[in-house]
Amino acid sequence: MTVAGVCLAGQARAADRVIVLDSAQAQLTLIDPLTRTVVGTAPTGKEPHHLMVTPDGKSLMVANSVSNSVMLVDPHSGDLQRTIPDIEDPYQLGFSPDRQWFVTAALRMNRVDIYHYDGSNVTLAKRIPIGITPSHLTFASDNKTVFVTLQDSGELAAIDLPTQTILWRMPVGTQPAGLWMTPQDRYLLIGMTGEDDVAVVDWRNRQVVKRIHTGRGAHNFRNLDDGAHVAVSNRVANTITVIDYNTLTNDGDVTGLLPGPDDMDLTSDRRYLWVTFRFAKHVGIIDLATKQLIATIRVGRSPHGIFMADRAPVLSPNPD
Repeated sequence: MTVAGVCLAGQARAADRVIVLDSAQAQLTLIDPLTRTVVGTAPTGKEPHHLMVTPDGKSLMVANSVSNSVMLVDPHSGDLQRTIPDIEDPYQLGFSPDRQWFVTAALRMNRVDIYHYDGSNVTLAKRIPIGITPSHLTFASDNKTVFVTLQDSGELAAIDLPTQTILWRMPVGTQPAGLWMTPQDRYLLIGMTGEDDVAVVDWRNRQVVKRIHTGRGAHNFRNLDDGAHVAVSNRVANTITVIDYNTLTNDGDVTGLLPGPDDMDLTSDRRYLWVTFRFAKHVGIIDLATKQLIATIRVGRSPHGIFMADRAPVLSPNPD
């Protein structure tokens, strides 16, 4: 894989776009964040679900799960740079914090694939059969462990990256999905899509130590970059819960949303949270100061991943 393009700047530019993945329509929707209007679309492969910036910040990776490919697009404009073929079923994807490993969760193949990454190319290291419906990924900061939720078997699994072996699996509840690691790798938070809570996991001791009530269908996370809070989307309750990750408590809900809030991204000034409404063909904009939905924008069918080009890329253990 060779990445090309221009580096992201920390400030919004006139040409910057919000990029939305319309999973059921095989397209990107491009939105002008200043006018909050759709300014174009671009084709993708079949069922693009998740996306992530490359470690150098020059490309946005769009994972086409059914087409078995990853597209590289310009993170500002959405223009196609190139396509990487033969990445099988890349439902979710992520880089280890040290950029040495590229990992994909092959949801429909019940497998996790681990690749070596040298800064420009990916080379398959191992395919790991892991159980039923591997869904979301996150990494420990020591670069040795990747965690994956197994949605239909209700488990969390840990994989050792240097040896590409499964370390352990543990039950956590019904339909675990999104993962987020608290600072200092103390706890893993898991969105329980089949329940109405976030499970707090002491992963070193393999114990669920707490459940934070959120709303039905707790699904995916977005750090609010304020040193204290992370948002979780509740796909069935049609709410977003703000969690204080220092106290592990519910710090308030955003209500009055459209059906199926899913993936989220944050403006660089941390004032607004953009969210895809998976079941409503819209994205929305939430004012975090008031916890109110202030605008909606119609997009394509089943919008899933979302990326804002106005923020500088920071590789974290918690990919979008």
